[in-house]
Amino acid sequence: MSRLLLAQVVLALCILSAAADDGEAIVSRFQEYLRIDTVQPKPDYYKAVDFLNSQAKSLSLESQTNEFVKGKPHLLLKWVGSDPTLPAILLNSHTDVVPFEESKWTHHPLHAHMDNQGDIYARGSQDMKCVGMQYLEAIRKLQASGFHPVRSVYLSFVPDEEIGGHDGAEKFVESHLFKSLNVGIVLDEGLPSPSKSYRVFYGERSPWWLVIKAKGPPGHGAKLYDNSAIENLLKSIESIRRFRASQFDLLKAGGTAEGDVVSVNMAFLKAGTPSPTGFVMNLQPSEAEAGFDIRIPPSVDSEALERRLVEEWAPAARNMSVEFKQKHSGEPLLTAADDSNPWWRLLENAVKEAGGKTSKPEIFPASTDARYFRMAGVPAFGFSPISNTPSLLHDHNEYLSRAEYLKGIDVYVSIIKAYASYEIKSDSRDEL
Repeated sequence: MSRLLLAQVVLALCILSAAADDGEAIVSRFQEYLRIDTVQPKPDYYKAVDFLNSQAKSLSLESQTNEFVKGKPHLLLKWVGSDPTLPAILLNSHTDVVPFEESKWTHHPLHAHMDNQGDIYARGSQDMKCVGMQYLEAIRKLQASGFHPVRSVYLSFVPDEEIGGHDGAEKFVESHLFKSLNVGIVLDEGLPSPSKSYRVFYGERSPWWLVIKAKGPPGHGAKLYDNSAIENLLKSIESIRRFRASQFDLLKAGGTAEGDVVSVNMAFLKAGTPSPTGFVMNLQPSEAEAGFDIRIPPSVDSEALERRLVEEWAPAARNMSVEFKQKHSGEPLLTAADDSNPWWRLLENAVKEAGGKTSKPEIFPASTDARYFRMAGVPAFGFSPISNTPSLLHDHNEYLSRAEYLKGIDVYVSIIKAYASYEIKSDSRDEL
């Protein structure tokens, strides 16, 4: 072997070794973030913010922490662009995660264990600590390549998304701080795709969280009579079940996306008179109630559905009432996902340049913080660069593969570069 060839082989091995070491460091930082306990209802937000601030410091990003609600810190980072007159880019993610049943997991949900296949098991690995770290790692790569943004890039880490975002993103969007940022486009969380294509969301179903209550005369457990509380509630539950089945049939038949049907799921059922050993068995209760999580697509007539709710599912004639715990009203909030919106074209092309492709834009089947930005008149897309992966949000054994995580960083490198280099001025509200 000639000296020249030997030198080339050694150089190639050194490059491969350096890349491997870099990959290990990137994954290690991801695991460190996953191990921070930000599980609702008692998330350690301050520890998460401290960690994220340490990452921001290593990237020389501007940083500010605000508490729009005491005890719930919101972290805002800034990569300063060369032209402050251009609307900025906002990359949003939430720091909290949902609870888990530890006994149902193969690996502890807060240990961020990586198995022999390279799958990292942790609560938040898909939803959505992965995306928050991918933003940071993408900026790290861009800085290392010598890239300088024209538009300023903001990174927002908000609390409480998993419980509605009212003390997190909603308060942030309502603040003078947000209005001063001059944001032109927001990227927020999406969903994993089981196929090679990446999913992109331009709107979402509106959440109705409600409780249906029934009242009736109490009576002896052996007595048969009409209009007991439980009987009235069961009639409503059966009516709701039939409607749910009709929507589910549309989904099963194919051709209809999950975000285009009304989902109805019962969250709890409450009735009975408690006793020291359980419930009083020979007493029919005077009250019964059931809670429902209903998600309504923009294409559905919500006023007609509410009439059905009042007249059929909770009629006053059967001593029934309904209480909304959460309800969005008003016009559907959608971001244009076609050639009329330059942000859509940039996103689609950037994903292609990174070696991927986007599937047909969808309505997000649940709710995210993106709705608050759309309500403020700012276009927002939901996008998590996760392909070839089952969606395990809020499920047991949530995981993300090492390879998919690293590939997603490269996708965000391409997107951030395209967005931050886009120099045409435009009114963000015209792009909705």
